[in-house]
Amino acid sequence: MRLLVFTVLSAALMVVDARFTLLQPLRAQLGLIVEPVYWVGRLPVRLWESATQELSTRNELTAENEKLKAEQLMMQRRLQKLAALTEQNVRLRELLNSAALVDDDVLATELIGIDPNPFTHRILIDKGEKDGVFLGQPVLDARGLMGQVVEVMPYTSRVLLLTDTTHSIPVQVNRNGLRAIASGTGNPERLELRHVADTADIKEGDLLVSSGLGQRFPAGYPVAMVSEVIHDSGQPFAIVRAVPTATLNRSRYMLLVFTDPRTPEQRATESAQAQEALDREILQQAQPAADAPAAPANPPEAAQ
Repeated sequence: MRLLVFTVLSAALMVVDARFTLLQPLRAQLGLIVEPVYWVGRLPVRLWESATQELSTRNELTAENEKLKAEQLMMQRRLQKLAALTEQNVRLRELLNSAALVDDDVLATELIGIDPNPFTHRILIDKGEKDGVFLGQPVLDARGLMGQVVEVMPYTSRVLLLTDTTHSIPVQVNRNGLRAIASGTGNPERLELRHVADTADIKEGDLLVSSGLGQRFPAGYPVAMVSEVIHDSGQPFAIVRAVPTATLNRSRYMLLVFTDPRTPEQRATESAQAQEALDREILQQAQPAADAPAAPANPPEAAQ
């Protein structure tokens, strides 16, 4: 009887959890309770890393330091060029009365768990509601987009990866702007583009970036690289497969992206106001020069 009661209770809880949001507060509190378990689970890794660092020889550290200095110098050079291009792009967009270009705020996070279910691609990160994480927040690594947050707890969050069979993202071909929908296949190294016309201009090696449609993922981030395009004359759509640019099954450190919360209308209005203020400032600077008296053609000679 106890087994039967608990079985019915478990089934009822699973149905309520899947159909309704009544148990979300309880799940959040349970996540807070199991946080010490995650901390204890990460403790051996931290101890091992500390011991490894202590056992490193001086020569290895010196060589690594020199290598990092060289890489830092290269990154600083690229950053200087990127800053100049970004500043120029901002000026051009303001002149075109378009939305101002701003850099997205990001928050570094670390992978602390993986969903054991082989049919779902979800991971657990060490940032939660206390850190400002919200549902639907984009997550990326050093190579591209990884997925989005689907569950938020006080100190941890769950992320749904791009390759999950229930996930789709609007993308566009970086070469020509062709729009499509990239869907997960359950394979951590493959995405598929749905309903791409057989005559569409897409080929192997094309870079797919987020299009920004749907207001969920910011535009311009790398998503995948087209690896295979199969044309069948008897089918209206081509079979297009792509490989994610992000290392979904190897990345340990990720970034949470905080996009601009303003609506497109608000950004356009503020950009127009900024342009009007800039025009007024230019007119004010030009007015004194126009009102100044002209210098005499033949000024009198100075007294001896």
